[in-house]
Amino acid sequence: MLGEPEYTMNELFAQLGLDSSDEAINTFIEKNALAKEEKLTESNIWTDNQRMFLQEEWQKDAAWVETIDELNVRLHPSA
Repeated sequence: MLGEPEYTMNELFAQLGLDSSDEAINTFIEKNALAKEEKLTESNIWTDNQRMFLQEEWQKDAAWVETIDELNVRLHPSA
């Protein structure tokens, strides 16, 4: 039986409708660093659709959750 697919950060950004090149991802993360107490899915950096996708996938503990967690860590450099 095959397990859940593993998604990359590039695929997550593409899914969110954002530029998914490595350079664009790094720039996005640098420009949108979140405060320690700011939750990823409550940040104003997302559109409503992006926020909904992130929340739903996180709550389902879906195949995207590891990549979303990685993005959360990378957006909280001071945590």
